[in-house]
Amino acid sequence: MAEPITVQRFVQELEKLKQGMDTGALKHSEYDQRLARVIQELRDRKLDADRAKITGAIEDAFKRGIITPGVKDHLEKRLGLK
Repeated sequence: MAEPITVQRFVQELEKLKQGMDTGALKHSEYDQRLARVIQELRDRKLDADRAKITGAIEDAFKRGIITPGVKDHLEKRLGLK
């Protein structure tokens, strides 16, 4: 079984997606597909953190503009944080 994903890696993946959108390298549909893959990987491998750390990382990513309110809400729902 693969090792759990660290919160830092999770945030790095979100940052890569944001950068791809900002530079125009990703279309909206590609962003959605890659975000879905990130979520699936998290569900398969789990995050190496407790709920508070995961929630904090998502909130921090939102405050720094890495994710939109819609993506924040989607992540929280899909990861069972809401």
